[in-house]
Amino acid sequence: MFRNLKTGVFILEGINAYATAYYFNYLFFLLRDQFGFGSLENLAVSALHGFIYFFAAVQAGKFAERRGFLTSLRVGFAGMALAMAAAGIFTSLAGQFIALAFWTVTMMFTWPALEALASTGENRTGMQRMVGIYNCVWAGCAALAYFTGGALFERLGVRSIFWLPAGLHVVQLLIVLRLGKTSTRAAGKATEEMPPPHKPEAAAFAQPVSPKTFLKMGWLANPFAYVAMNTVLAVIPALAQRFHLSVTESGLFFSIWLLTRLATFFALWHWPGWHYRFRWLAGAFVALIASFATLLLAPELWILVLAQIIFGAAVGLIYYSSLFYSMDVGETKGEHGGWHEAFIGAGICVGPGIGAAALQFAPQLPNAGTWAVSGLLICGLAGLVWLRGKK
Repeated sequence: MFRNLKTGVFILEGINAYATAYYFNYLFFLLRDQFGFGSLENLAVSALHGFIYFFAAVQAGKFAERRGFLTSLRVGFAGMALAMAAAGIFTSLAGQFIALAFWTVTMMFTWPALEALASTGENRTGMQRMVGIYNCVWAGCAALAYFTGGALFERLGVRSIFWLPAGLHVVQLLIVLRLGKTSTRAAGKATEEMPPPHKPEAAAFAQPVSPKTFLKMGWLANPFAYVAMNTVLAVIPALAQRFHLSVTESGLFFSIWLLTRLATFFALWHWPGWHYRFRWLAGAFVALIASFATLLLAPELWILVLAQIIFGAAVGLIYYSSLFYSMDVGETKGEHGGWHEAFIGAGICVGPGIGAAALQFAPQLPNAGTWAVSGLLICGLAGLVWLRGKK
């Protein structure tokens, strides 16, 4: 019965990744085409989304821990379906912003609960396996959404970014209701079938810093990865115009880094040698900074391809570190999942916010946003090194 619940969790996760990626990533194209938004405005929208994301994630993680993970999922999927239905009805810009805000809040009832359900009740080997599967499922479906989303956007119409996710969220709600009836762990609580709590692996205690410090380093690094990722996502419509790419071509081309992230997740799942190794996390951070600037400033497509490959590998290791340490250190997985998501929200807010501010106050410098965000990433690397050396 427990394994049936795990299978259901991964199905829900895959649908969630596809639906949320299709809506949010192609929302920037809708805002460009229907409301005349450029990079400045799209960056501001992404920053607003991240601001709401941060505060909602903390509270939603606590809600999931207290009220049960499947209860949290029911609230989240019902709310997201309503938000997408409302966005499809409202045609005004204000209506789109309201729907985005409500969708962001309710989405936070889903990810921390899914993360916790994937790893709850597992011993050390099982937890590592479940986190590996979890990362590959959501990354694969998110990449598929971006890869196919451009064609769907053009062939099904711009309103499909609302009604298609709405339908998928309804399907998710039905699956959760079914799981609640058949699973003996509907509330996500421990029972006698669950193995005893595990401690971090032996390698964690052979390092100069404690496992909790690695958890903090993962939580620090991950929002900076999202600083870079969401800055890139918000300016992809402008990059597509620069290289004369249609929406379909843009979806195909800019999915390279998403597919690389998926491949990185698969490799890290099967090779645990990076666990509790600072040099891997630091190396990924350095690669993140270099590839981010190159990606936004690349004068030719082949350079853009190379930058995407390095970028995808870097953000893959950083994200995996944050989620792995969140699930490996401590037992309040719902709350840890909430904080993991909250720091993602911080990155989504700060990175695009800095980029938008730079474009607003230095419009004469077309690359001001890129350099401002790159400087912020360098500060993040300095913070990571400081945390590593802190006793």
